[in-house]
Amino acid sequence: MERRKFLQTTLTGATAMVVVPTIIPSSVLGKNAPSNKINIGQIGCGRIAQAHDMPGTLQHEVARMIAVSDLDKNRMTDGKKLVEDFYKKKTGQDNYVNVKMYDDYKEMLLNKDIDAVIISTPDHWHAQPAIEAALAGKHVYVQKPTSLTVSEGRIMANIVKEKGIILQVGTQQRSSNQFRLAAELVRNGRIGRLHTVKIGLPGDPSGPEAAEMPVPKGFNYDMWLGETPFVPYTEIGVHPQKGYDRPGWLRREQFGAGMITGWGQHHFDSAAWGMDTELTGPISIQAVAEFPKSGLWNVHGDFMAKAEYANGITMYTSGGYPNGIHYEGTEGWIFVSRGDYVASASDPVAKANSAKALDASDPKMLTSVIGENEIHLYKSDEQHGNWLECIQTKKEPISPAEIGHRACTICLITHIAMKLNRKLNWNPGTERFENNDQANSMLSRPERFPYGVGNIKRK
Repeated sequence: MERRKFLQTTLTGATAMVVVPTIIPSSVLGKNAPSNKINIGQIGCGRIAQAHDMPGTLQHEVARMIAVSDLDKNRMTDGKKLVEDFYKKKTGQDNYVNVKMYDDYKEMLLNKDIDAVIISTPDHWHAQPAIEAALAGKHVYVQKPTSLTVSEGRIMANIVKEKGIILQVGTQQRSSNQFRLAAELVRNGRIGRLHTVKIGLPGDPSGPEAAEMPVPKGFNYDMWLGETPFVPYTEIGVHPQKGYDRPGWLRREQFGAGMITGWGQHHFDSAAWGMDTELTGPISIQAVAEFPKSGLWNVHGDFMAKAEYANGITMYTSGGYPNGIHYEGTEGWIFVSRGDYVASASDPVAKANSAKALDASDPKMLTSVIGENEIHLYKSDEQHGNWLECIQTKKEPISPAEIGHRACTICLITHIAMKLNRKLNWNPGTERFENNDQANSMLSRPERFPYGVGNIKRK
C-alpha cells in the first residue's frame, strides 16, 4: 500500500537489484532480451496476488517482476519467494533475479528501473496507490473495485488520462470469451431489443464479535488502515496470519462495501458491455438490503436493487438470481456466467452454482456468426497479458480507467441506495444525485491524515 507524500524529500530512493547470470541463456535474447522486458513491482502480496495476479503476469514472457511490497512482512517474504522460485524453475538459475522488498510502496515508485506496478491490495488501498503510480509515470494494473468512493474514483480516472499511462482494471471477465460473445450477440440484436438485465450477486454472512488483539510483529497496521478511521486490531477483521483464505476485511464496511463492490464491479462491467452503457450510468437507482445488527462483519447480506437507464433498459441485481448476467430482449434471452472458472480457491461462489457458462432461449443464437459489418467487441485472451501488450503498443487496454470507474460507480451508488432505502435520481454526466444532499454527501468520506487521495501532494 502507498502513501500520500510519495515524492517527499525525506524518502531515500531504494533501487531494485536485478542479478543477471554471467552466461545469458538463449531464452532472454532477441525479442526477450532484458532491455525489452517490462519491469514490474507487485504492491500487496496477499490472496488475490498470489493466486491470480502474480502467476497471471509471470506467465507472460515480456514480464519481469523485480520488486514486491506489503505491509505484512510475512506476506512480502512469501511474495518474494513466489517470484524467485518461478524464475529458478524457469531458468535453472538460483540467482536469476533478486527481488527487492519494500516496506512502503512509495519507495518502490521512486525506483526508475520499474516500469509498471500491480496493485492487489484491500479495497480501501486501490485508488491512492494507482494515482501515485500514475503521477510517478508507472503503468498500473489495479484490482477491482477501482475505488472506495465515487469521488476518489473520478480523481483516479482523470489523473490516469492526464498522465497517459496504461491502467488496466482487474475485471478479467472481459477476457473470458463467453462474456464477450454474450455482449456481442446482445449488441447485434440476436435477442431483439434488450429491455431487462438481471444480475445474480450474493450477499455476505454476518460474523461474530471479536476481541482486540495485539498487532502481529512485522505488520504495519496503522498504514494498513490507511485513510479509514482507527479501530483496534483483530485477526478476523484483517487477514489470516497463516494461510491465504478469504480475509475478514472484505466483510467490513470500513474497508469496502461487501459483495456489491467485490463481485459487483465484475458483473456490472460485463453487463454494461452488452447494454452499450460503458461510459455512462443509470439515471435512477433504488435498493433494499439486510445488514447485520451485531458482530464485526457489517457489510450487506441479501439485497435487491433496481437501476433504470436513459436507453430504456432496467437492470435488477439480487442474490435471488443465478450468479451471472441474464439479458432479456423482445425475442429471447441470453445468460452468461463464469462457468467453472474461479480466480482463487476461496472465491465466495462455488463452481456448481454457475456451472453453465453460456445459455440462451434458443441455443442456435450461441452459434450465430457475427457478420463483418456487425459490432465486434474488443478481444483479449488474458487480462494481464492484454495490459502488458498495451504497455508495449500504447493502445487502450480492454478494461481502462474510465470504464472501470463507471462500473465501480454503479456499485457505490447502489450501496448508497441500500443505506438510504429509497429511490435516488442519478446524473451520470455530473456524477451527482439530483436534489439529494444526503446522498451526495456519501460520494466521498473523511480521510485519516496523512492517508487518502485528498492528501496526495503533487509536484
